[in-house]
Amino acid sequence: MMTTTPRIAVLGAGYTGVAAAKLLARRTGAEVTVVNNRDRFAERMRNHQLASGQKVRHLPLRELFDGTGVRLIIDRVARVDPERRRVELAGAEPVPYDLLVYALGSHADLDAVPGAAEHAYAVADAERAERLRDQVRTAGTIAVIGAGPTGLETATELAETHPDRTVRLVTSGALGEQLSERGREHLRRAVDRLGIQVWEHARVAKVDAGGVLLENGERVDADTVAWTAGFGVPDLAREAGLAVDARGRMLVDGTLRSQSHPDVYGIGDAAAAHTQGGHVLRMGCGPGNLAAACAYHAISARMAGRDPKPLRVRVDALCISLGRWDGVLQPVDLDGNPHGKVRTGRPVALIKKGVLGVTGWHALRHPALVAAGARQG
Repeated sequence: MMTTTPRIAVLGAGYTGVAAAKLLARRTGAEVTVVNNRDRFAERMRNHQLASGQKVRHLPLRELFDGTGVRLIIDRVARVDPERRRVELAGAEPVPYDLLVYALGSHADLDAVPGAAEHAYAVADAERAERLRDQVRTAGTIAVIGAGPTGLETATELAETHPDRTVRLVTSGALGEQLSERGREHLRRAVDRLGIQVWEHARVAKVDAGGVLLENGERVDADTVAWTAGFGVPDLAREAGLAVDARGRMLVDGTLRSQSHPDVYGIGDAAAAHTQGGHVLRMGCGPGNLAAACAYHAISARMAGRDPKPLRVRVDALCISLGRWDGVLQPVDLDGNPHGKVRTGRPVALIKKGVLGVTGWHALRHPALVAAGARQG
């Protein structure tokens, strides 16, 4: 049990970082400092809407933390020093900590294919999504690379918002392979309705100013290329000597604590959290919020001298919008395989709108909603 007021540093102020910081500040009495490289909260789950030209609110972080006691530093993390228990910043004094919550998230993996970093536009962060929006304004043909949930939402949103443009979707696998047969059929109808041209089982070998070259030698011409194929994580955990997996994600136990450094917790996309059955929690806002709540419960329990109970996840689901008035809600098991009854159409679009409202507005202001989402025990 800690006998003095602990200093907790939270790195990153995305969905998971904001939730964890506010819970810890309000309910543990700890001195909480958040470090983030921008002064606004961007709703990442709306970046496909931002790229299509829709207005998306960006909330000032200082407004989100107002009255919580959280100290906010806008700066870039240069280095984590776990031996001296401090975070070194690019432009400010180091931040000392007793406990560290690593919530730096993920970014688009634009280094995976030659030319992608120079010629493709990602939707993984708001700044890149805004640059894609600017390119789309004058593009006649848009190629979206990747058909995971982000790629599907980006392609359908662009096609619906700009019906006078040609949208091409390129995927290395089968279209909708993460969905059940009925879900795939609905997705195919939605894609056909929106006039999206699809290349399946097509691996991109190179991106250039005129589109993409596939590994089989075929070209897919495009004025603008939107990149949603794969995500990477910051190298800070690896560089600090923390235990990480092959992708650089921090290895954590069932309570989200680092497997190598017990005073460090990892949550969100930057951590490889394992469920009770040994499955790795997938990247995404929903799983990230569960991890944030579990880390909060674990930290507060240990501060009180109790043994925390590990994260328990029994079900998962993909809620994918297909434009503003269509969608697919697919239950999946923890291996990512579809199971159960898939829901489609306008009701799913309304569900997704509700999820965005709760996650991007209410949960940010009322983190107890997030804390209630992780069942302990």
